[in-house]
Amino acid sequence: MADRSADAARAELSSPACMMHEADDAYMGYLSRDELINFLTELLEAERAGARVTLETARAADNPPIAELMRAVQRDEAHWCGMLTRHLWALGVTPSDNVGAFYGKAMAIADLGERIAFLNRGQGWVVRKLREALPRVRADALHADFAEMLRSHETNIARATEVMTQITISPASTG
Repeated sequence: MADRSADAARAELSSPACMMHEADDAYMGYLSRDELINFLTELLEAERAGARVTLETARAADNPPIAELMRAVQRDEAHWCGMLTRHLWALGVTPSDNVGAFYGKAMAIADLGERIAFLNRGQGWVVRKLREALPRVRADALHADFAEMLRSHETNIARATEVMTQITISPASTG
């Protein structure tokens, strides 16, 4: 009889595997809801800054390959702003209207070659953040969107590097 009561006490304290779906995401090693909202907001503000930087840089560039590169990156940045906004709305959160500090820092760089190098470092920051977060994103749709965003940023870094190594920016193209 004593063995049964000890077994019953142990059973009440255990967490059966079939109950894992009820565990909090953070308990399972995933981003908590608050962490996810903060991450989406941080990325949105950074992408919005990147979209503005690339738009203004494309307008300032008198070199067609640089202008086209910046327009292509700007389209990507705007696309990711939309994706991030949709995920925030899906979480019941009104997206921030803020533009990341990256914008002011990038636009303070007059030389377009240096600004594009700075933009590439910003794209690299997004890549690092996404690589860190991806294993902790539980929702399949968001995980897939982040994985695609990661690939897009890696591609943009490679394209910018290639264009910049093929082109010497003249002093006239520094805007």
